[in-house]
Amino acid sequence: MVKTLKVLWTSLKMALDELRVNKLRTFLSLFGVTIGIFCIIGVFAVVQSLQSNIEIGLKGLGTNTIYIQKWPWGGGGDYPWWKYMKRPEPRYREMEAIKARSQYLDDAAFMLFYSSNVEYKENILENVIIYGATDGFEKIQEVVIAEGRGISAFEYTNGAPVVVIGYENAVKLFESPERAVGKTVSILNKKVQIIGVIKKKGTDMIGGWDFDNICICPYNYSKSYVSEENADKLLLVKGKEGIPIETFKYELKGIMRSLRKIPPTKEDDFALNEVTSSSKEVEQAFSGIKAGGLVIGGFSLIVGLFGIANIMFVTVKERTSQIGLKKAIGAKRSFILLEFLLESSFLCIIGGLIGLGLVFLTFTALSAVVPFDLFIETNIIVMAIVISIFVGLLAGFIPAWRASKLDPVVAIRSK
Repeated sequence: MVKTLKVLWTSLKMALDELRVNKLRTFLSLFGVTIGIFCIIGVFAVVQSLQSNIEIGLKGLGTNTIYIQKWPWGGGGDYPWWKYMKRPEPRYREMEAIKARSQYLDDAAFMLFYSSNVEYKENILENVIIYGATDGFEKIQEVVIAEGRGISAFEYTNGAPVVVIGYENAVKLFESPERAVGKTVSILNKKVQIIGVIKKKGTDMIGGWDFDNICICPYNYSKSYVSEENADKLLLVKGKEGIPIETFKYELKGIMRSLRKIPPTKEDDFALNEVTSSSKEVEQAFSGIKAGGLVIGGFSLIVGLFGIANIMFVTVKERTSQIGLKKAIGAKRSFILLEFLLESSFLCIIGGLIGLGLVFLTFTALSAVVPFDLFIETNIIVMAIVISIFVGLLAGFIPAWRASKLDPVVAIRSK
């Protein structure tokens, strides 16, 4: 153990001496490793940060949740919008029927989306989006209340004139969320009482539920003042834990086709949109980006590999007499081989650490301008070190092998 530690220490000192004595040569050789690690780790870290933020946004849409809508999620130049124009909107009675018929259902919610000015004394917020929701909404979507309380089941059922408002709306109207609770505001020229303020959420990468700038009222209150024909509608259903999403979708499809009396020969006139499929598409897209980062970084690492190999060949030549002396006093081939492999590995680790440092500096500079959190997870740092060690071993193997095979007499005479 002591002997191994001594070899490690000796190899590290020699690697550092190589940096000190031949600064330019070593820098140019390490540059390829540094840029390679910077490219690979930078791309992986950015992609992982971006993917994590998007997945958080997707989870915010609800796990094991299906959105029954007129329009399927999608888009692009070839999006067949004309196929969906005449489809009917989901209805409240369909939610009731699904609750009665589905054996896999955990909960369901029906919502109206409409806009209205929200007024408090002289302060007016124009065109605020109002969610007219049933009580299942807060069970399917996590609505965290920062001040006050949420809407009770009794208030949902009886259409009470109450409202829960978003954090930003509370700040705009009352300067602070604490002042909002208990106040009476005007929505659609009707007086409603604020009973709660939603905790600030901020924006996510996929533009999901915007809880900061909305108001939530009971559906049975909203429908008294808003015509369903003039409002956007959404039906959310959540499956029970442990039920595969495809099994749940298959059951829902049968129920919806039965409710709408769609003949077997005709296609669905509704869309069952799910978060799971979007998550798979995100994962596939980011796997391609990661592969591109590996290719770009790989070319830089190849350049670095040849640079380190060149350093090691020169080092072996410069220390030929020392190698011969060590072998003459009993050093084994394995000792010489290990010594030079460790030295090349240490050189690559130094280059890798410089690359990691550049990534940290770049992330620090970008964190103020990019719209999502940038971070480097521990597994990425470990990957950078492992790649550096692998490149070092690969670059130093042939020079180290040659050094271990030197004849001690010939090596000593070479001086």
